[in-house]
Amino acid sequence: MHHQKVTRHLIHLQNKTNKAFDKVNHSRLHIKLMKRNIPVKLLGLLENWLSDCFACVKWHCSWSFVFKVSSGVRQGSVLSPYLFAVYVDDVGKLFNVHFGTYIVMYADDILLLAPSVTVMHVTKNLTR
Repeated sequence: MHHQKVTRHLIHLQNKTNKAFDKVNHSRLHIKLMKRNIPVKLLGLLENWLSDCFACVKWHCSWSFVFKVSSGVRQGSVLSPYLFAVYVDDVGKLFNVHFGTYIVMYADDILLLAPSVTVMHVTKNLTR
């Protein structure tokens, strides 16, 4: 039987990654999907879906020119949280329960848990 010492203090850092969905690198996501053995036809479909995306900006009554979106996953899409999870999945591998560090991720919210401020700083620097 294993016993764990329960401490009264647990340091946490909640990190709302601003516009995290917009920062997904398409090439890196493609490689990560390939490593997960996604079927080639589905991989091609996702690649086309991501690469054929255009947008414009509305400010008051004015519209910008249409521009190509070269990074990110689409806001509001049912696929985007899954694609983002694949993209950031290896971040979770940086944490080690033996040192008491944990990570909780949901969509683009990240919660880091550590037993001390020192461990938190080291952990936070690993995720950059």
